[in-house]
Amino acid sequence: MKSVKISIVTPSFNQGKYIEDAIRSVKEQGYENFEHIIMDNCSTDNTLEVLRKYPHVKYVSEPDEGQSDALNKGFQRATGDIIGWLNADDYYLPGTFQKVNEIFSKAPDTDAIYSNVRFINGAGEHLHNLTSHRPLKWLSLFYTFIQSTTLFFRREIVDSGILLDKDLNLLMDRDFYVRLLYGGYKLKYVDAYFAAFRWHETNKSGIPVKTRRESTLEGLKIINKNTRWNLKSDKATIFLYKNTVKLVAKPVRGFLKLLPSHY
Repeated sequence: MKSVKISIVTPSFNQGKYIEDAIRSVKEQGYENFEHIIMDNCSTDNTLEVLRKYPHVKYVSEPDEGQSDALNKGFQRATGDIIGWLNADDYYLPGTFQKVNEIFSKAPDTDAIYSNVRFINGAGEHLHNLTSHRPLKWLSLFYTFIQSTTLFFRREIVDSGILLDKDLNLLMDRDFYVRLLYGGYKLKYVDAYFAAFRWHETNKSGIPVKTRRESTLEGLKIINKNTRWNLKSDKATIFLYKNTVKLVAKPVRGFLKLLPSHY
């Protein structure tokens, strides 16, 4: 079987404590046809010291406009057939690249794949597993059921001009998936574990009240961007949005988890 080239893009800012785990998880896949691009936002900790230890890593350290901007620059630099998005504090699990290669080689009509994910803490200790399910277009407007660190997609998506929205701080991943699904791209769920997501004190989603409100407002913006709706950000609309997620989206997800995976 021919090995597709896999490009991994990692945005980085002061994650020297964890980034070596990410780098090693890519390098130790035992898969030869890959590249690892790291876009660093002028880190002031030991990140650059770690990066210099690995000559295979293609890194750039320059100012950026945030995580989405760094990722977009990396996606556009990628030369692989398949692109993966790995945050600096997460890592891939063994055998992931072989599985990714196998699926994309056998399914030329598949544009992107994603899997379940393992949650770990700052020390790398297992917390719990989060299972996903088959994609559902309208559900993607209300719920982020794809963990970005498990996503692999064909570079043709980037070539077509689909990139992350730099104006979104928290839900740029949801917006990306929505645009893929509403754009007719075929996303497939793999019942496996491609990666570990690290939950620690510097996660973006770790600031309760402020983050919840920002997430809600970004969710409404995503709906307006990708549908014909024109939702306001008033209290009534926010109440309706939150209850749609709670009373409709979550039960639907439970049903989807009963269905078999694509792979």
